[in-house]
Amino acid sequence: MSNVTPHQSPPKSSWIRIPDGTRVKHRHEALEGVIDGLTELVAGSTRNPDGRTQYRINIGEPTRHLLTEDDLCIVLDRDDLVIMLRQKEPYRRCVTESLRSRFSDDRFIKCPPIETATDPVRRTRKPSHG
Repeated sequence: MSNVTPHQSPPKSSWIRIPDGTRVKHRHEALEGVIDGLTELVAGSTRNPDGRTQYRINIGEPTRHLLTEDDLCIVLDRDDLVIMLRQKEPYRRCVTESLRSRFSDDRFIKCPPIETATDPVRRTRKPSHG
């Protein structure tokens, strides 16, 4: 009779990866961009909680920066949902709930409203006296 120890899987990490396409902003610098994947070819000594990766952040073609989740804030729209490329509201709502369960409120920032040519511009008029 042999003593065989049943294989036990390692405990699952509580790390929740921020999905590709999520708009993020650097917590201490003016960098803002979109998550464009993970890389295991890390720069420097900091890594994500998985211990081996960093996020690739696209801040405009062809520029990419390698940052860890500790460096990032997640950008929200006016409805307090994460801003993501090419994703509809139900999926963004699910991602928002998942990320809110992992990160503190100070890690989420509201995107300032963007004025476009189609947005009405409010002007104050001086009352006419006459």
